[in-house]
Amino acid sequence: MRVFLVYFVWLGVVSSAIGQTPDDLVKAATEAFRKKEPDEALKLVSKAIKENPKHVDALTLRAAIHESLDKYAEAIQDWNKVLELDKDDASAYQLRGLVQFKAGKVKESIADFDKYIELKPAAKISHWQRGISYYYAGRYDDGRKQFEGYQDFDSNDVENAVWRFMCMVRADGIDKARKAILKIGDDKRVPMRQVYDLYKGDLKPEDVMMTANGGKVSAALRNSQLFYAHLYVGIYFDLLNDKKKAFDHLNKATEEHRIGHYMWDVARVHRDLLAKELKKEN
Repeated sequence: MRVFLVYFVWLGVVSSAIGQTPDDLVKAATEAFRKKEPDEALKLVSKAIKENPKHVDALTLRAAIHESLDKYAEAIQDWNKVLELDKDDASAYQLRGLVQFKAGKVKESIADFDKYIELKPAAKISHWQRGISYYYAGRYDDGRKQFEGYQDFDSNDVENAVWRFMCMVRADGIDKARKAILKIGDDKRVPMRQVYDLYKGDLKPEDVMMTANGGKVSAALRNSQLFYAHLYVGIYFDLLNDKKKAFDHLNKATEEHRIGHYMWDVARVHRDLLAKELKKEN
C-alpha cells in the first residue's frame, strides 16, 4: 500500500513539473499579478525567463511587475532585452520611455518616445508624456509645440493648457504666458477649472484646495482631487520661485495622496528635483 501511495505522489509531482512550461508559468504569473501578488508573480515569470530567455511575453510581464514595485532599473533591463529581440517593437519603446522617466532618465525617455513616434507617426499629436519630458529636459519650445498639437486632439483638457503655460513661463515669463493661455472647453474634473483659473491669475491657491476638499465624494475620489490640487498648486508655487511651498505641496501629493497614474510619478520626479535644489540652497 505504501509503495503505491509513494508512486502516486511521485507521479503527481512529475506531472506537475512537466506541466510547468514557460507559457504555463507566464499564465500563472499573470494570474498572480492580477490578484495583486507581485512577489509570487515575479518568482513565476522569472522562472519562465530562465527556461526561455527569449520569451517576449515573459519579459514584458516581468517589466510590468518590476515597474509596479518601483524597481525601474530592473524594468528597463527587461525592456532592453525585448528590444534586442525586436528593434521595431513600437510599444516597447513607448513603455520603456515611461519607465525611463520614472527612473529620472528624462533625456532617455525622450529618445524612446521619439522612436515610438517614428514607428507610429499618428501618435505624435496626442503624446503628452513627451511634452512633459520636454519640460523637464528644459526644451521649452519643443514642449510648447507638443502641447499645442495636443489641443487639436483634445481641447477640453486643462492639464494640457497648464503644461503649455509652464513651458511658456520658463521661456517668456508669466505675464506673456497668461495672455497666451490656451482656451479650454469643459473639463469636468474637480478641481481642474479652478487650477486653470489659478494659472490665469483669477484665483488663489487656497481656492483650488478648498474646491478639492469640498462636497461629498468617495474616499478614492477625494484622494484623487487632493492629489491634483497639491500637484498643480505645488507647480504654481515653483513657477513663482517659491520652492519651499512648492516642495511642501508636491510632497503631500506624493506621500499622502498616491494615485495609480503616471501623473503621480511626475509629481514625485518634480518633488525630488526640488529637494535637490533646496539642498543646494542650504
